[in-house]
Amino acid sequence: MSHQLSVWRAAQLLGVARGVLQQQVRNGALALNDGLVSTDALLQLYPDAQLEASGLLERVAQIRDEAFGRRVRERMLPSQEVLAQRLFAQSQELADVRKHLQRYHALVIALQKRTRELVAERPGDAAWRELEQQLTQGLAQALATESVDMLEVMDDMLKIMTAQVTVRPSGHQFSVEGHANLLQSGLHSGLRLNYGCGNGSCGMCKVRVISGEVVKTQHFDYPLSEAEKAQGYTLMCCHTAASSELTLEMLEASGPQDIPEQQIVAQVRAVSELAPDTRLLHLQTPRTHRLRFLAGQLVLLGWTLPGRGDAHTTYPIASCPCDDRNLLFFIARDESDELARHLFAGDIQPGVAVTVLGPTGEFVLADGHRPLVFAACDAGFAPIKSLIEHALSLDVAPVLSLFWLATRSDGHFSSNQCRAWSEALDQFEYELVSHADVTVGARQIAQAMRADLFDIDCDFYLAGPSEFISTLHDELRAAGVAAAQIFTQVL
Repeated sequence: MSHQLSVWRAAQLLGVARGVLQQQVRNGALALNDGLVSTDALLQLYPDAQLEASGLLERVAQIRDEAFGRRVRERMLPSQEVLAQRLFAQSQELADVRKHLQRYHALVIALQKRTRELVAERPGDAAWRELEQQLTQGLAQALATESVDMLEVMDDMLKIMTAQVTVRPSGHQFSVEGHANLLQSGLHSGLRLNYGCGNGSCGMCKVRVISGEVVKTQHFDYPLSEAEKAQGYTLMCCHTAASSELTLEMLEASGPQDIPEQQIVAQVRAVSELAPDTRLLHLQTPRTHRLRFLAGQLVLLGWTLPGRGDAHTTYPIASCPCDDRNLLFFIARDESDELARHLFAGDIQPGVAVTVLGPTGEFVLADGHRPLVFAACDAGFAPIKSLIEHALSLDVAPVLSLFWLATRSDGHFSSNQCRAWSEALDQFEYELVSHADVTVGARQIAQAMRADLFDIDCDFYLAGPSEFISTLHDELRAAGVAAAQIFTQVL
């Protein structure tokens, strides 16, 4: 019997990007029934699917190769209490199914017995004899051994290992693995959740549980009213999913306008050399005051050095919003930039306080499932990196392509990251371009795009100096790309 799965769960079981399956749905190769897909349809579309290489088992193998015991407990397996609740729920479901099967079986046996009696009483009645034969043959087929639906088996296993959370009214979904709470899991899945402190004090991550069960993971000080408790409200930062399926009602940010301006005093965690003329600045926020931002946005960094006064500079964030405590910035050598000058002089060391004000900017991922094409020039890779990591966490784009122009000798300061993405992800490809002239380099990227991309129905994200943006924008428009599919960030 075919089993019904959500597209999100099917992608997990097959080990493919969710965007790939959504593309199959749009192409008509995969049919949906009330938003669900059947395992029969999946196996017809992927007859050679190796379930042993699905995302779940790959993660198990990776964890096994690191430090099996502790890491499996922390990263894959939920707590003993949560695991027991999920197993108990599945046992109840199995018991209910067995009870119904026994009743149906008894009913069929009784009907078969009665029809045989009627056949014996009326040996000349062909209709009763035909009904008796039909019951006997149907019962034999029902009791016959059938091949096991491996997708259904894997789905049952995944329900114990990870919980599936559905968000209303958006319909977004994410998984909860290991000891992670609901807020952490949602952020790691790329959702634009509303939150503040992250430790149960402010109540900004309050949501309503529509179905399923949650369990508390840590103490919280925010006082939920009795009316809120009765309606099922809880705090995402202090609870995790106790049931294998959970539905939450919450509001999500629709765009930059929904992200409030914040001012946070962070500390320099590390300053690392990426290349002779490029440094990685790593800031860490307090545990109780994290920065809520969208991938691709910028912040104003302000600092005070003894005897040098105050200074401030705006930089794009190079890290993913899923790790809101650790903020990364790519700083290029620039004598006109006061922060860069002090950074390369060694004046800014770990432990220095830096004020973070923001976020600002509207260079964020648009909703949709089109292939994504990114183009960066030199340090413009910072917001592009943030967008790529966010897109990977969302797992909705069928293909991601990166074109990176370097006008400096060390302009491709993070090429190892690009190579790692390419080796780990089938849907990611990249091309590095070098040219001292920004305009010429932008035209070379446009030519490379036309050579590699046969479909202009993509979303294009461009980040770099104004000459780079304007040249590439004009080339894309001339090639027929709609203006609404081009997003830019001038740096």
